[in-house]
Amino acid sequence: MTDMQYYDPLIVEVLPHEEGMQVRTVLERRLGVSRKLLSRLKLTEQGITLNGSRVYTSEKVKSGDQLALRMEKEQSDDILPQQMELDILYEDDDLLVVSKPAGIIVHPTHGHYTNTLANGVVYHWQQRGEQVRFRPIHRLDQDTSGVVAIAKNPYIHQQLSEQMQRDEMDKEYCAFVYNVPSPASGTVNEPIDRDPEQPHFRIVTPDGYPSITHYETIRSYGNGAAALVGLRLETGRTHQIRVHMQHLGCNLISDQMYGRPDAISASWMLEAEAAAGRQALHAHRLAFTHPGTGRRISFIAPLPQDLLRLEQLLLSLSN
Repeated sequence: MTDMQYYDPLIVEVLPHEEGMQVRTVLERRLGVSRKLLSRLKLTEQGITLNGSRVYTSEKVKSGDQLALRMEKEQSDDILPQQMELDILYEDDDLLVVSKPAGIIVHPTHGHYTNTLANGVVYHWQQRGEQVRFRPIHRLDQDTSGVVAIAKNPYIHQQLSEQMQRDEMDKEYCAFVYNVPSPASGTVNEPIDRDPEQPHFRIVTPDGYPSITHYETIRSYGNGAAALVGLRLETGRTHQIRVHMQHLGCNLISDQMYGRPDAISASWMLEAEAAAGRQALHAHRLAFTHPGTGRRISFIAPLPQDLLRLEQLLLSLSN
């Protein structure tokens, strides 16, 4: 006997045209289960069963057979639960979607073991009696606010990660920038890599990794002094939006790392930077196909108060 706990199983009934196929083939085609996850499940007593009995993934199936995947329940023992106010946009047995405030790191790192989003989420699950491991689908910089999705089991994490790699996950941001992009809308297709002289910085460089950002100017302020820009990422490089906007001469307002555009200085900038208090970037919308239901779902996080204050200040420049 074992005291191992499992999530509810994923069940597949073998169809007539699948008769004679191997277990792994049916699971890969019907559920999109990765080889890595299958290998992991094979090590679990009830990980993969055929008609209720443990089975090798090379075994062949018959029409009407029932295949079941059972994933062991896990928890993040290395993350300290910490009570924290969470802005939860959605939650079910598979997913948690939250709106992250600026100033919060997503996952603990060296020197930051508490006061992260992970600490608050683990506490939230503990209070609900859920045994779940923290698996963010993507991350936002500490000073970027907005939508973050977290998977509750390895299958959901794998499926959503693959959607992101195939550019099937819509990630839309909004940013307040100095100047107005020219042209007003377009695509920045410029490779990005570390700055060899300052490894914490990223730069546009011919030898970098492919990086694509689509942008559209939503509103301009003060005769072109600043703009609100909508952005959609096709790739997900570190600091991608900040670097690509800098490449256009439209640095994000109050970005302490990448600064202002060269040779630009005005009194309103100090007010704008004080109003925002951090880089003026917000993950506005996230949309993807729910692996459990097959339905397309979308989540929107409205602009937080600090960026609304910034917007009001910029609007005053146009008066």
